[in-house]
Amino acid sequence: MQRWRCSICSHIYDPAEGDAANEVPPGISFEDLLEEWTCPICNAAKRFFEPL
Repeated sequence: MQRWRCSICSHIYDPAEGDAANEVPPGISFEDLLEEWTCPICNAAKRFFEPL
């Protein structure tokens, strides 16, 4: 699965790891995250992420 990087703080969303801070289990693709999901580090919206 595709990893995505926050253009604000450089946090990497890796679907293999999920996002424990936002209660997202491993295996959820970035595209399948809720639109309300935000970066667990800087709270940036999904639109600030870019594919790696």
